[in-house]
Amino acid sequence: MADKHSVRFEPVGIEIEVDEEQNVLRAATEQGIMLMHGCKEGQCASCKSFVLDGDDIELDKYSTFALPDFEKDEGFTLLCRAHVYEDVTIELLNYDEEMIRSGHPIQRAKAEVVSVDPVTRDMRHVKVKIVEPESVNFFAGQYWDFTVPGTDETRSFSVANTPSSGGTELEFVIRIYPGGLFSGYLDTQLKVGDVLELTGPFGVFTLRDGRDSDMVFLGGGAGMAPILSVLRSLAERGSTRKATYYYGARQVPDLCFTEELANLQGQLANFRFVPALSDHEGDGWDGETGLITDVMSKNETDLSAADCYVCGPPPMVEAAMEALVALGADEKHIYYDKFTTTGDPGRE
Repeated sequence: MADKHSVRFEPVGIEIEVDEEQNVLRAATEQGIMLMHGCKEGQCASCKSFVLDGDDIELDKYSTFALPDFEKDEGFTLLCRAHVYEDVTIELLNYDEEMIRSGHPIQRAKAEVVSVDPVTRDMRHVKVKIVEPESVNFFAGQYWDFTVPGTDETRSFSVANTPSSGGTELEFVIRIYPGGLFSGYLDTQLKVGDVLELTGPFGVFTLRDGRDSDMVFLGGGAGMAPILSVLRSLAERGSTRKATYYYGARQVPDLCFTEELANLQGQLANFRFVPALSDHEGDGWDGETGLITDVMSKNETDLSAADCYVCGPPPMVEAAMEALVALGADEKHIYYDKFTTTGDPGRE
């Protein structure tokens, strides 16, 4: 077993032990500490932090887009890539003090596939039943790593359901990508009764308790999953918070869960679902059209007090972040998931 070292996080005053073979983010997550993160692959910079004390830190392969060389030289690091070989102190640049100590430690589980149903031309609704252990813990909106059968590779997918089942079931909405390592397996081989290996939960795309601020959701494609999970959780709680969900798709056949979302508008007194199509010619569509970020910007005026949730491919997330900030949104209250593909490691 490799040596362990102390990692202290400031300004929150939390200290953990980290095995040299683990990256800092993984060690924290296994101990139930919810640090801000996204891809876990050194691609997105969500876990970027600053080293206050300690020099003996090595990084696994990462993108210089997430951590440019000059920032690394100044003392910045990526927690999802960092291995420590001495005691260190790290300043968290982006954290949620209300959530940081509330995480569920990572669990490893086996899950039996219960159903695989198409919901659009290229997205599948996958339901699994936890068979080992008996149940798992998670928050609405978090994601799980799937081990791709026959490989040592993992791919990450957000839950679409809530923990109200007692943690015995999980639902996912997964997009099929040409050449996708897991989605290709899903499209051609996965069947009811198969058993998958999962690890999780991960992510901070979750409801913040004790807040009554307005909520704005932006999603596209399989970004439907975590947002649907959070909306379902709001309905279970009987929430009266104002919430608007802007969902972008190309054409009418690319829309999904529209009946349930319409029903949620009845269950949640202050909820509105706003789908928009970017390529609607010949569809007979009479709703919103254009890029979903533009539709949101047209409909909103001041988001300075809102909680904002964004989920989708990186270009959409980056455009949404700019649009939200332009409308006054506080970056501390913008929670996002970037879905990447096999070509952009980690998420499909």
